[in-house]
Amino acid sequence: MPHLVMLYTPQLDAEADLSKLCRKLADAMLSVRDEQGAQVFPTGGTRVLAYPAAHYAVADGSDDYGFIYFNVRMAKGRSAGVHKAVGETLAATVRKELAPLLAARPVGLTLQVDEGDEVFDAKLGNLHPLFAKKT
Repeated sequence: MPHLVMLYTPQLDAEADLSKLCRKLADAMLSVRDEQGAQVFPTGGTRVLAYPAAHYAVADGSDDYGFIYFNVRMAKGRSAGVHKAVGETLAATVRKELAPLLAARPVGLTLQVDEGDEVFDAKLGNLHPLFAKKT
């Protein structure tokens, strides 16, 4: 963890480079530092995933409006300052990367940062060790 999941209306595939946006958002997540200057999110645990909605309705339906929902889920225990830094960093990235799209058409954007208690949390893969610091 953290995971950033994007749900979006599929017509945006032809109008925006969502793969590039995923990489920019992952890089932004990795750039966030806590109050002591430490990287907030582990490199091996950072994921950004984007899914087009197979079915959707946006606003009043009078136009082919676009929409992207960004949800960041992180493990519990970070400060309110870190939550704010994560949200502001990602919002700035979204604004910058989607500026041409927003200039060309109406698109609703929602970005939420969630933190919560996991009922069960197992990390079973072998990706994290690739980024473990060698001592």
